[in-house]
Amino acid sequence: MDVRHLDLLRELADRGSVAAVAAATHRTPSAVSQQLRTAQRELGTELVRPHGRGIRLTDAGRLLAAEAVQVQVALADVQARWDAFRGAPAGTVSVAALPSAATFLLPAVEAALAGGGVDLRLADVDLAEDAFGALTADHDVVVAHSLTSVRPAGTDGLVVVPLADEPLDVAMSPAHPLARHRTVSARQVAGCAWVGVPRGYPFDTVLIGIEQVTGEQLDVRQRIVDNRLVEALVATSDRVAILPRFTTPVGDRLTLRPLTGVPAVRHVVAVLRPDVARRRAVGHVLDALRDAAADAERRHRAG
Repeated sequence: MDVRHLDLLRELADRGSVAAVAAATHRTPSAVSQQLRTAQRELGTELVRPHGRGIRLTDAGRLLAAEAVQVQVALADVQARWDAFRGAPAGTVSVAALPSAATFLLPAVEAALAGGGVDLRLADVDLAEDAFGALTADHDVVVAHSLTSVRPAGTDGLVVVPLADEPLDVAMSPAHPLARHRTVSARQVAGCAWVGVPRGYPFDTVLIGIEQVTGEQLDVRQRIVDNRLVEALVATSDRVAILPRFTTPVGDRLTLRPLTGVPAVRHVVAVLRPDVARRRAVGHVLDALRDAAADAERRHRAG
């Protein structure tokens, strides 16, 4: 049994198509298809079959794709022990993170790793909650978030490492009538005009919670992904928004008020493939992420 064939089946299970596997592994679709035929011939059983305009794994193919994960975990453990024998962790670690979490985590992580043997490759991504897990096929560590669970939707079978629990507050102009309150309730904000996020993004869970608690439909004027743009729209209007506490600038332009009556805390986590989580260099990055998150929580508790 060729380990490369197991890897191929795992990639197909994760990515869903020959074209996607080919693009990710820098091969042509015909080369991937040829390798699948070779695997079937050597293993003596059907591993894939036609499905619509593509293919899908058979029961045998799915079994081997799942077992491929265990093989890769075992190999990663061996590599980790070898790296420990040779000395300090080293290598390239790719990190994809949502921008609002990357802002308070990654500068500290880069500083912690400076001068060592670990080389970070960073990417910022802002997606619906259930889309972060798929990024682990192309990145070693994915920093994601969820309002409903420490394990974001779409991360079954992956390693999830809790980093921080960050409050989400109601942002408004200092001139807004609600700014004079220390906290605001779901009932108080239900009648406001809102700047929201696209549906499926975690912050929208708070707005849905307000609607459920109050029985009122919120007046969402815009749905925006970028927090900086949301801040600008709120600062110059009577609209309000849900924004993260750790990175939202407050002062002359913006005021944050804790929301009561509705859960408004997001779980910021690192998501990894099980075998990748065994790598010493990746573990070093995870330690730095946990330290940066703990420091952010301490600063804002003190504030």
